[in-house]
Amino acid sequence: QVQLVESGGGLVQPGGSLTLSCVGSGFNFSASAMKWYRRTPGQEVELVARIKASGSSNYRDSVKGRFTISRDNAKNTVSLQMNSLKPDDTATYICNAQPYLQSDIWGQGIQVTVSA
Repeated sequence: QVQLVESGGGLVQPGGSLTLSCVGSGFNFSASAMKWYRRTPGQEVELVARIKASGSSNYRDSVKGRFTISRDNAKNTVSLQMNSLKPDDTATYICNAQPYLQSDIWGQGIQVTVSA
């Protein structure tokens, strides 16, 4: 079964940290670019971070220096370490896989709320 399953969300105070994980199955994970998107309370969808099959990564400007994306191909897992969280980071975070020459795969999403 082709799927992505996210975990690790929740409620955190401003300045805190969370790590999101996404486990993939049913496709060639190691050959796929992996991304984290987020859907804000205003329903905007933003690309947060991307990591290519090669391991190179990039980030949206607002999270640079605070978020780190990484992948473990042996475990079919991509993670997003989020530090110094701000209320503006509140969103539903969604994992995406872009397998080589195949359609994108989407997770269900997981809520992250940053609030005092």
